[in-house]
Amino acid sequence: MKRSSPWRKLAEAEDAVNRAVAATRVGRYFKLEARKSSFTKELRAGAATFLTMAYIISVNAAILTDSGGPCTVSDCTPVVVGNSTAVPGPECTVGSNPGYEQCLGRTKSDLIVATAVAAMAGSFAMGALANLPLGLAPGMGANAYFAYNMVGFHGSGSIPYSTALAGVMVEGIVFFILSAVGLRSRLARMIPRNIRLATAVGIGLFLAFTGLQAHQGVGLVGASPSTLVTLTACSETDPATGACLGGSMRSPTFWLGAVGFLITATCLARDVKGGMIYGIVFVTVVSWIRGTAVTVFPDTAAGNAGFDYFKKVVDFHTITTTAGRLSFGGLRHGNALLAVFTLLYVDVLATTGTMYSMAEYGGFTDGAGGGFDGEYRAFLVDAGSTVLSAALGSTTVTTYVESTAGIREGGRTGVTAITVAACFLASLFFGPVLTSVPPWAVGPSLVLVGAMMMRVAKDIEWADMKEAIPAFVTMALMPLTFSIANGIIAGLGVYIALHCYDWARIAYLKASKVLDERRNQVAASSAGEASGITATTATAAAADEV
Repeated sequence: MKRSSPWRKLAEAEDAVNRAVAATRVGRYFKLEARKSSFTKELRAGAATFLTMAYIISVNAAILTDSGGPCTVSDCTPVVVGNSTAVPGPECTVGSNPGYEQCLGRTKSDLIVATAVAAMAGSFAMGALANLPLGLAPGMGANAYFAYNMVGFHGSGSIPYSTALAGVMVEGIVFFILSAVGLRSRLARMIPRNIRLATAVGIGLFLAFTGLQAHQGVGLVGASPSTLVTLTACSETDPATGACLGGSMRSPTFWLGAVGFLITATCLARDVKGGMIYGIVFVTVVSWIRGTAVTVFPDTAAGNAGFDYFKKVVDFHTITTTAGRLSFGGLRHGNALLAVFTLLYVDVLATTGTMYSMAEYGGFTDGAGGGFDGEYRAFLVDAGSTVLSAALGSTTVTTYVESTAGIREGGRTGVTAITVAACFLASLFFGPVLTSVPPWAVGPSLVLVGAMMMRVAKDIEWADMKEAIPAFVTMALMPLTFSIANGIIAGLGVYIALHCYDWARIAYLKASKVLDERRNQVAASSAGEASGITATTATAAAADEV
């Protein structure tokens, strides 16, 4: 009798584990057999989902750090003037002030933890409560709007960081209430379909434009006094304006980022699992080598401090500056309320739409009503996760389209989402590594996320100008005004203006129809009364003759 091969024994052991787990109370709760899945398949699916969305840990932290977080002018190192020191002005937040840079470093470490904890809690709740194989994390798009439109680069916007976080929390609470009373899906359906599609495209262009700039990307485009933007990739730039001080296309970090872009794009084109993260890893590892033109640890005080922290590799960081930084007083102003509305709008469209598409992809929808198993709890989970994320210092949490990687691997239950949560928990112990990811490693992923968001553009009704023009205005103004809110408001405004005549005409025709029906009823009633009077008169006349 031949001995079984090691692979066969491994397969038999796996089958035994799957049968044992499926027969337990846990297996029945997660409906492993009912959904034709298995425990080990769910574990593999969870790992696949995490690999495809793990980039958000460093990317989200890097984007939100661009807002400056809680760092202010008071964190800047005093300026030495002659034999005395002077209090630095607001310009210290733009240049390379040592004190401000150290504050940004602490903020980034905090935001890495905040991102991982929010993703861990959201994914675990999605799996344990809604029993769906969906991974959750702070969403792309909302984080860019928070950092660059609400707070502004290094606090240059109109809303302070603490007020913006309070706005995110309020939006999450409102979103939770809308989900609890069942209005969430109804609100999503009220927005014109082509505006919804254009919003996704516009956010994709916004992210791509961000990834091409110097502060949070590869630095391919920069400021120009004559054309507003131009090709840069300079070896040296003005820290205040971003203008090119050297020859264009000479930046070593840009060319390294371009290689990372090609690696990631190739992986995505060949459908490689976790393809989004491979380019980031390659560029990051090369950037860790000291003494090169692309190092993220230059021979400066900040570079040396960063390298000393990086060498720890494993270190559990506790949030010290971003958690609980909420200020609700500033929400009384109009710009803050507009920002909350914009976040809510994007959340209703993006999160709800993504969740429905993931449910359809996984085969969870009921077909007739368009709902899916665990829908109500899933809506409550991602809204509640946003409240937690804001309390930690991060932005709105959403369901990730990268969950399709796990569903494609066979994930059908909440065990997949719980596995994703476990992976995010493990990432909390590698803060020194995750905080050392440079912008030119993150930028290519932003461009490619933007490229993936373009796919819905084909569904816009381009042949109908009353639909196409508002959609185009929506998607064009987001990157060109560097504001997601401006694009949404302009698109809706143009849509209403172009449809006003049609709506007025329909209202007029309906009113005319109602009035005509009323006249006909009155006429019929009058004719009936006249007929009755005539009949009565005739009867009376006949009686008199008799």
